[in-house]
Amino acid sequence: MRMGYYPGCSLLGSSREFDESVRAVAAALDLDLVQVPDWNCCGASSAHVLDAKLAAALPARILAQAAEAGLDEVLAPCAACYNRLVSAQQALAKNPAFAEEIAGITGAPAATRVRVLNVLEVLDRLRDTIQARVKTPFGRKVACYYGCLLVRPPRVVAFDRPEDPRSMDLLAEAAGAVPLPWSHKTECCGASFSVTRTDIVAKLSGRVLDAAVKAGAEAVLVACPMCQSNLDMRRPEINAHLGRELDIPVLYITQALGLALDLDPEKLGLHRHMVPAMPARA
Repeated sequence: MRMGYYPGCSLLGSSREFDESVRAVAAALDLDLVQVPDWNCCGASSAHVLDAKLAAALPARILAQAAEAGLDEVLAPCAACYNRLVSAQQALAKNPAFAEEIAGITGAPAATRVRVLNVLEVLDRLRDTIQARVKTPFGRKVACYYGCLLVRPPRVVAFDRPEDPRSMDLLAEAAGAVPLPWSHKTECCGASFSVTRTDIVAKLSGRVLDAAVKAGAEAVLVACPMCQSNLDMRRPEINAHLGRELDIPVLYITQALGLALDLDPEKLGLHRHMVPAMPARA
């Protein structure tokens, strides 16, 4: 299967392990990812707050580049990128006059027919293949954490069940894990406050990790760079806020799948985590 690939800024910077694990798992599943040529930042997370035209033009150019390259579908692993691409595409599709104005900025017509997919949607297509190729089951109890951006707003992303999503749970099961029912699947982690208001991140992410631990999870699985960053990198602040030490690892779903497929842990970027993630392997 051939598909466009939009890594966005975070997957080539602060979240290299997500990019590494996506590419490694894709190769293992015979998924041919074609990087969108000359891609640019999508504008997450500040453009849509500052300037509506900029917030539409940045994603519009990315999708126009994909269309020009002959790509009908584009995987955007970052949940924020995925959300911005889908939101901008819908805004252009619903307002031809606005789409024409944005086309004047980007120099290309709106690519409203290029389908934007998140990482869970793509992996779900390959779930049977994943299950058939598991060599070392990821035999841990896990809390699958979706965060805000993959499922909200539901009228825009139209993905999974907005209050109780299941797609990552089913992928975890295919990898041999035991996904647990828990209360904070779609609660906010503090997202882009990671640098400016670590006190807010400690409070919100602390609630998420506390709920996962109380549910009996041995690892948290995520599909968003900001969620992983907050839950992993901000652990000292979270522990200080909670008043106790939590050592539960936070892995990308692609890393858990990669371990189940018996891929090299370093090629999955597991050595890059702040909270040791290697012990999460069964």
